Amino acid sequence: MSTIKTSLTLAFVFLLTACGNIQTVPYVDVERYMGLWYQISAYETSFNKGLVGVTAEYTLLADGTVQVYNKGFIDELDGPIDEILGNAVVVDETTNSRLKVSFPGVPNFPWANYLIVILDEENYQYAVVTDPLKYTLFVLSRTPQMDEELYAGILQQLQTAGFNTDKLLLTPQPAF
Repeated sequence: MSTIKTSLTLAFVFLLTACGNIQTVPYVDVERYMGLWYQISAYETSFNKGLVGVTAEYTLLADGTVQVYNKGFIDELDGPIDEILGNAVVVDETTNSRLKVSFPGVPNFPWANYLIVILDEENYQYAVVTDPLKYTLFVLSRTPQMDEELYAGILQQLQTAGFNTDKLLLTPQPAF
């Protein structure tokens, strides 16, 4: 039994050490970050597979927590809605770039799982978010489409930071 405990403890310590290695942006103005974001591309996961027109809307609540409303459409832009409501708390208040997001019915982890690694620090028009294990990666924009040159530049930054951009799938969004 002690071997199992030791192995689990070492694995947990290793995981926490690995979690700290992802470089986030220096500072996020939480109030400016609030609002509607469109998913431009993402790694495919079990919770976003088959979704199009995906958005995330963040609302700062009076108690300082953030309401998270994720919505997408199943298979096509006029398909059935798939949505979930959760909350987030800032974990690192010196940068505000590491948050812990939780959703009902989804296992929660004791560390920050929403890491802002790229941000348009001037206008807050685009952002890139991942998790400590790089299992997820989301390119977000305030508009449903993103300029191709801007997107290519973001991909280059991600490659330089060690992300596998080949796994990013473009998310169909409505044309406006």
